[in-house]
Amino acid sequence: MSVEVNGIAHIQLTVSDPAACLPFWEKLCHFLEMKTLIRGEDVLYCIGSRTGILVRGAPAENQSYRFNQDNAGLHHFCFRARSASDVDDIYAFVTKELDARIIHGPEDGSRFAPGYYSIVFEDPDGIRVEFNYVPGKGHFDEAGRLGEEGIGPANHYGEDGLTNR
Repeated sequence: MSVEVNGIAHIQLTVSDPAACLPFWEKLCHFLEMKTLIRGEDVLYCIGSRTGILVRGAPAENQSYRFNQDNAGLHHFCFRARSASDVDDIYAFVTKELDARIIHGPEDGSRFAPGYYSIVFEDPDGIRVEFNYVPGKGHFDEAGRLGEEGIGPANHYGEDGLTNR
């Protein structure tokens, strides 16, 4: 027996600088047509677009620790956009309206999936966020890696994308 889930309901982030991070996330979430459900001194929860983002300040004794993509745990998370132009619009918003550190602007990432197009940036705490668009069914398309005519799972992932070694 197996169960097919219906996406991710919410993501909770703990930040060391809530004074900088909460306004950042609220502005981004509102641009993504999400609404603020909870706004407190050290907590923010926005919902909509079939997801939720909860951001809370770390306890005082843990606020000296910043997010590090190379520590065990979360490296980044990725929102799936409905079109490549949505990725471009989000990039324009992030660069003009938010004090985000851009890791990479809009770029082709077809080495990861056919038609993959994405941006990556960081919030004030260094938490990485990606937005991507993959046309059609991606790897589940007929000729995609996991489609009927596909070559199956990759055994390596890296800068060259998905490969079999």
